[in-house]
Amino acid sequence: MAGTSISIALSNPTRRPLASLSSRRFSPDFYSSSSVRFLYRPSFRFSTFRMSVEAPEKSQKTSFLDRKESGVLHFVKYHGLGNDFILVDNRSSLEPRVTPEQAVKLCDRNFGIGADGVIFAMPGINGTDYSMRIFNSDGSEPEMCGNGVRCFARFVADLENLHGTQSFTIHTGAGLIVPEIREDGKVKVNMGQPILTAADIPTKLPDTKNGVVVQEKLVVDGISWKVTCVSMGNPHCVTFGTEHSEALQVDDLNLREIGPRFEHHEMFPSRTNTEFVEVISRTHLKMRVWERGAGATLACGTGACAVVVAAVLEGRAERSCTVDLPGGPLEIEWSEEDNLVYMTGPAEAVFYGSIPI
Repeated sequence: MAGTSISIALSNPTRRPLASLSSRRFSPDFYSSSSVRFLYRPSFRFSTFRMSVEAPEKSQKTSFLDRKESGVLHFVKYHGLGNDFILVDNRSSLEPRVTPEQAVKLCDRNFGIGADGVIFAMPGINGTDYSMRIFNSDGSEPEMCGNGVRCFARFVADLENLHGTQSFTIHTGAGLIVPEIREDGKVKVNMGQPILTAADIPTKLPDTKNGVVVQEKLVVDGISWKVTCVSMGNPHCVTFGTEHSEALQVDDLNLREIGPRFEHHEMFPSRTNTEFVEVISRTHLKMRVWERGAGATLACGTGACAVVVAAVLEGRAERSCTVDLPGGPLEIEWSEEDNLVYMTGPAEAVFYGSIPI
C-alpha cells in the first residue's frame, strides 16, 4: 500500500511533533545566518509510512532520495524502540552533508524535524561495506550508537533494495560493527567485545576487580552510588543502586536532574552515558538511560549491552537477558565462547521528507 503525500508546515504556536500534525499549509518564515539557512517555520513535504504495515514502493523512496537539489536535504526518519534518528544518504562522500550546528537545529523537536541524532550512511573504508557517523542532538559526535546501527542497517537495505536476510560491515568510531537483518525484520548486531580497563573506557575511577571497575563508589551530590564502568566503543557508567540501597526502582528516578551530574562528573574525562538498572530476574533487567549528548532517551543499544556486561560482572544476571527500556525490549547476549556482545531488536522507518538547509 503506497504512503500518502502530505504537505506540512509548522506554525510557531503549534509546536507539536511532525508525525502528529494533520495536513495544513502556512507561509514559512526563513532564518539565515553565516553558517546555515534554515526554515524557522519549515514547510515539509513527505510521505508517511511504517515499513512493516504501509511502506511505499522501494523504488519510490529510492527515487525520492536520489533527487539532487541544491540547499535541500532529503532524509528518512527511523526509530529503534523510540530512539529516533534522521538518516541521510551520504554514500557519495566521507564529508557529512550537514554540520553539527545544523544537526542541532534539525533535531529540535519544536522547530526542526525532531530526533536524538543525525546519522550519515557513508562509503566504506578499510575494506568495510559502509561507514557510519552520527551527530547527537547537542551537536557532539559519539563513537557509535547501538540503536542507530540497527536503523542504519535497515536504511542501507532500503537504499540498496535488499530483501531477506542481509549482513554487511560498517566502519564506526568504535571500530568494526556487523549487523544482520533477519527474516523477521529485526536486526541482530555483533557489537564487539566490551572494553573493561579503566584507562580505555575512559574513567578515572580506580580498578577494583581483576583490572576492571566493578561496584566502585561514585559520589554524586553527596550520595554514594555503586557503579560498574564498561565501554562498548563509547563510555558507560552502570549502577544498580547506592551504597545503602541496591534495590533501585528506576521509574522513581528524576533523570533530568541526576543524569547530567553523572554525565559531566570529573571521573569521566570524555563524559559518560549512565544506565540505572532494576533487576527483575537473572534473565530480565529493566533500565533507564541518560545518554551523553542526548539526555534521557527511550532506548540505548550500547547501554543495554553495557548493562548486561555489568550485571554479569557483578553476579546479578546470566549472559543472555531481555533488557526492558522505556521504548521496549532488547535481547542482549554476552557470549562466553568469543567474548562478543550481540544485540537484537527492531528498527522501523517513520516517514521521509526534505528540508532546506
